[in-house]
Amino acid sequence: MAFSMTMLSWSLIEYSQKFKAINEYDHMRDVLKWGTDYLLLTFNNSATRLDHIYAQVGGGLRDSESPDDIYCWQRPEDMSYDRPVISLTTATDLGAEVASALAAASIVFNDKPTYAKKLKKGAETLWPFFRNKNRRKRYSDGQPMIQAFYNSTSMFDELMWAGAWLYYATGNQTYIQFATNPSVPKTAKAFANQPELMVPSWNNKLPGAMLLMTRYRLFLNPGFPYENMLSRYHNATGVTMCAYLKQYNVFNRTSGGLIQLNMGKPRPLEYVAHASFLASLFADYLNSTGVPGWYCGPTFVSTQVLKDFAKSQIDYILGDNPLKMSYIVGFGKKFPRHVYHRGATIPNDKKRRSCREGLKYRDTKNPNPNNITGAMVGGPNKSDQFHDIRSNYNASEPTMSGNAGIVAALISLTSSGGYQIDKNTMFNGVPPLYPPAPPSPKAWKP
Repeated sequence: MAFSMTMLSWSLIEYSQKFKAINEYDHMRDVLKWGTDYLLLTFNNSATRLDHIYAQVGGGLRDSESPDDIYCWQRPEDMSYDRPVISLTTATDLGAEVASALAAASIVFNDKPTYAKKLKKGAETLWPFFRNKNRRKRYSDGQPMIQAFYNSTSMFDELMWAGAWLYYATGNQTYIQFATNPSVPKTAKAFANQPELMVPSWNNKLPGAMLLMTRYRLFLNPGFPYENMLSRYHNATGVTMCAYLKQYNVFNRTSGGLIQLNMGKPRPLEYVAHASFLASLFADYLNSTGVPGWYCGPTFVSTQVLKDFAKSQIDYILGDNPLKMSYIVGFGKKFPRHVYHRGATIPNDKKRRSCREGLKYRDTKNPNPNNITGAMVGGPNKSDQFHDIRSNYNASEPTMSGNAGIVAALISLTSSGGYQIDKNTMFNGVPPLYPPAPPSPKAWKP
């Protein structure tokens, strides 16, 4: 959830004029505030020091035989079984992502000073908590109810990500100094050129973090002492963008043209949506500085190639695929009708179903009585096939992070509101990098 809020904020900061042009700006801010209000409750945001963070409410195990979020199938408002809260004293990656979400949102709400200040305070309070070496641990370690579905495989990518967002939100150089400290990207394997580390997701912030700091170099060019590391982030971002292009054969594609960023595993669309956003945004960064492209080895590649890549992938999701299937519920004439979602499957007839009574709606072959309009499902397999059945939840289940990615990608590609990004709002909290020019001398009088 925290990553989803960070991504929504990023798209709002870059493309506020586009959201306004389609009359979605206020709605998006409402959605974002719902999420950040929740995140502020996951720790004591009025404290100056923290010793724990709430990581998850509810959960379950795959083979559970007692009432929990796996064993039961009910609408959220009908749940009556215990849903324990998982509280952690060590959660480096989670703490960093929550801080990132709050810091990014504070930039969105810079016209609401009281709320923005609260968000920034929360982010800065979290910083020493997740930076504490004695608390350095992935939040899912030793937590079977988390590992089963949200297992984290790294944490230094989140530390880079958080450092960049907190710097942009507060202007405190401590954060950018940390994010550009050579030991941090080294430990995160930022420059390993491993394909799996070029894939953005809730579990891998490296591509996003490096693009975010490439922005700093392109638009503010801070120079020493940051230039060396920022240039490496810039170069790594360029390599990642080259990897997305078909001619370099880094990632396979389905016969229908969908890039296999998750190496043929289920739920491909979430990764595709986030990569499409980053590709489209990098192209917009270059265009905004008057740079027409970048180099993939000795070959100069136009920014339009990146835009075309992003558009081709989003077009696939919207229905330009062998099945002519839109993977966005409610969009087009052919879209998933058996979405794996409790509220969508159970009739809205004001009748309460017990823990197990809802299973007949999950297991029926009938289409859902309620469409979860706008939700992007997991998507097709590596053969472009999609089986619209609930039991195939890897294909038919929507996720919050996936939908944050598709929103960001779509707004980056729309022509509504023009093609420019907002270069300045991101840096409103960053103090001037150079001293102001001295005043002009008074006119000489003989």
